[in-house]
Amino acid sequence: MAFSMLQLFLLGALGPRLVDELDVSPTTLGLTTTIGFGTAAVLSPVGGRIVDRVGPRRALAALLLLSAVALALIGAAPGAGFLLAAVALGGLPQALANPATNKAILASVEPARRGAVTGMKQSGVQLGAFAAGLPLAALAGWLGWRAAVWTAAFAAVVTAVWALRALPAATGAAAPGRPAGAFSPLPRGAVAWLAAFSLLLGCGIASVNTYLALYGAHRLDLSPGAAGALVAVLGVAGVAGRVAWSRAATPGRAPWLPGWLAAGAVGAALLLAAAAAAGPLVWLAAVAVGVFAVSANAVSMVLVMQRAAPGRAGQDSALVSAGFFAGFALGPPVFGVLADADRYGWGWALVAAEFAGACAVGLTWAVRERGAGRRAGDA
Repeated sequence: MAFSMLQLFLLGALGPRLVDELDVSPTTLGLTTTIGFGTAAVLSPVGGRIVDRVGPRRALAALLLLSAVALALIGAAPGAGFLLAAVALGGLPQALANPATNKAILASVEPARRGAVTGMKQSGVQLGAFAAGLPLAALAGWLGWRAAVWTAAFAAVVTAVWALRALPAATGAAAPGRPAGAFSPLPRGAVAWLAAFSLLLGCGIASVNTYLALYGAHRLDLSPGAAGALVAVLGVAGVAGRVAWSRAATPGRAPWLPGWLAAGAVGAALLLAAAAAAGPLVWLAAVAVGVFAVSANAVSMVLVMQRAAPGRAGQDSALVSAGFFAGFALGPPVFGVLADADRYGWGWALVAAEFAGACAVGLTWAVRERGAGRRAGDA
């Protein structure tokens, strides 16, 4: 999971260096996120179907190798066009990540531990944020940003070899000759609500991930190293939040958590805006984004696994992920226009509105679920 989205965090953490050395504008930096996650959103339904058929071991090895190739090409990029093409390739492993890892958990972890294990698994994404924001950003300051990206690519290859050797063959794959559930390219029921929630949540999170370091460097006068450390702080908070909230996501409590966590994320976005007047607030805001916004995505994955029909865990995970990735594609370009105009306050207000929309969707769905449960009990 860390490698599946590492390119996003690296582009965010190394944003100030890319803007200076490759002559990439803030708007183009936002387009990298749009292209990568737009590709992931389009391919996610197909990726989920593939994982349901071939099993997570081969899917995980493939996504790690694809991540390595994409990172290597990003490190070789001579300009913005090449960079955008490499980022598009990085959308492929993102489309496979949640379906493959969720299938592995369903196949090998007993139900009582799946929430906690899913939280640990989802925290891998934030481990990627920490790696990008601290050790890899520090390496970029020492050897250059290209060497840092190539180091990440090499680590992905090593992890792919480990996955092929360590994971059991065909774990969770569909039996030969049997379909892995009827294919539906559109989300339905609870999956549709979670996909809509994830779309709005993803818009806000992607804007924070992409522009937090740039905001720190250009508006708050932080050094490139300190600005990258903001991403690392967000990553550490996200690890802790995802593990803790996923453990708390019992079947009776889980439907309410996405909405309430999104409400906390609104406060985090407002703190980012307030940091323009009181700089130290940006560190508290980074922690709050990790604890609330980033953690809400992990809880949504727990809900998918709790409700997935037999043989559809990969597809349902992919459909919810497609909503999240679509949000990642849509959010940063709009924020980038505001960043180009140095209107970060309006940008953070937009992020707060996106999180507020996610809150409304999450709580509306939770109320509907409670009503449906009561009607089923009365029947």
